Order: sequence, then C-alpha cells, then structure tokens
Amino acid sequence: MQTEDLRIFSWVARLGSFTRTADRLQLPRATISNAIQRLEEQLGARLLQRTTRRVQITREGADLLERCDRLLEDLDDISALFRQGDQLRGRIRADMPLGLAAQVSAQLAGFLAAHPQVQVDLFSTDRRVDLLGEGFDLVVRVGAVVDQSLVARPLPPLELINVASPAYLAHYGTPATLDDLAQHWLVNYQPNPASQPAGFEYCDSASGRTHYLAMGHKVTVNNSVAYSAACRGGLGIAQLPQSAAQADIQAGLLAQVLPDYLPAPMPSHILFPHRRNIPKRVRVFADWLGEMVQTMR
Repeated sequence: MQTEDLRIFSWVARLGSFTRTADRLQLPRATISNAIQRLEEQLGARLLQRTTRRVQITREGADLLERCDRLLEDLDDISALFRQGDQLRGRIRADMPLGLAAQVSAQLAGFLAAHPQVQVDLFSTDRRVDLLGEGFDLVVRVGAVVDQSLVARPLPPLELINVASPAYLAHYGTPATLDDLAQHWLVNYQPNPASQPAGFEYCDSASGRTHYLAMGHKVTVNNSVAYSAACRGGLGIAQLPQSAAQADIQAGLLAQVLPDYLPAPMPSHILFPHRRNIPKRVRVFADWLGEMVQTMR
C-alpha cells in the first residue's frame, strides 16, 4: 500500500470529487482514479461510491479515512524531524465546551501565525465525545475524568457561582436561604440525554461535602451557551463559572445570589487518547491552550 495512494484517497474523500482532487494536487485525473482503484483492490473493499454528480465515501472508506489521516500525520511528524527549523505542520482535531471554544477561536490567530503549517479543526460541544472513535487529538472537559484509559492534563478548576437575572429576581424575589429555593426555578443543564435532571449543588464548608437540593425547572438545555442565555432570559437560577459570568454581572444582566452556598469548584482537564507518542504539534497546542486558560481564570 503506497503512502501517496492514501494521501490521494484522503483528498478525494474530503473534496468529494476526483476532478477537484486532481486540480488541488496538480495531478492527472487518471492518476487519481488509479490510486483509488489500487487501494480498493489491495483492501478488497469499495471505499468510494461514484455517481454522475458526486463521489460519496462508504462505511469502509470512512474507517480507512480515520486511520490513514493519523498515519499520514505521523509520517509528516517523522519527516518534520529532519526538516530545517523543525517547523510544526499537520492537522489538530480538538473538541471543547462551547464557551471555551468561542474564547479559543478569538485567540487562535496568534497560534496559527506562529505555526503557519498547522491546521486546527475546532469542534465545540458539551457532551462527552469518543476521542478514539471520533478521531480527536485532544479534548477539554469539565468534571471528573470518567475514562481512566485517557491521558489527562489538569487545568485550573472552575470556580462556580449562583446567578439569576434581575428580571427573574424582581418576579420571584431574591433567595436568602436554602429553604427559599422551594419557591424558585433552576435552569436544568443536561448535556447528555441519559443524565439526571440537575439540582442545586452546594458545598458544606464545614465538612467539605457536596449536597444536592432538588428543584423544579421550566427549561432544559444541553450546552453551556444556552444555559447562560436561559439564565439571562429570566428562566431560573444557574450555577455558572465565575469567569464566564463576570462580564454579565458587571453589565447588569446577571446578579449573584446565595454566595454562602456555592458549588464545589469543578475540575477540568485536557484529555488525550491513550497513546505513547503524542505528536509534537498536539503537545505544543495543548501547552498554548493551558496557558490561555490559566490567564482566563
């Protein structure tokens, strides 16, 4: 199996066209077709479905694409060791919560300017993605590490506060005690469909134990951006990272409540697949990301 055939397959699968791939790589269209044909013959599987309008990847092709991309990136890393200047190059696939992804996107130009041969594919979701199955180089996750097979690099924990909108407090009153919460609503944050409805969480300063108080809710959201927006919209009390809520508090869009009943700080980590060798471009990106998060909290 030739490396160049795999590289051509990767381009065809992503562009969905033999002709566009030939133009992109400045190769004859016959060269592109022959490369795909060789791969399919060697693997004994149909990798691409050709139609008159488009080329579509098959399930077998998708499996190969994930693996060959990693192989090609590793080969690029090896080649980079012997290039002048040791310049980073290749693709980085990262996933992180929506709020953090927005902050990273705003700062990403500086990283890419320093490493012009690197491409960053930045995905944002609050659910727990499958690093290996979905082909990510790293993810940022808030909360306990549930998969011990992953390599975890700690980030500064998130300090949480209780907030509500001024309009909500004007309508329902400002809670002063836990008993007051019986007359209030909580914005329900449920990033995974199987997770239980959220409750009001607070940490007992004397014992250090975390307690959950069941509360009613009128709305359920599955990501951090909608969670903050629902709170600003007067739909209930939310427990937000202090760093994320501070601007809204200063702007008068949110107000802090129950400062004596705060949730425990939430751990956060950069997670890597369980592999011995993490590509240098991924390590450098993780270092940059860790420094950026440190300045935010």
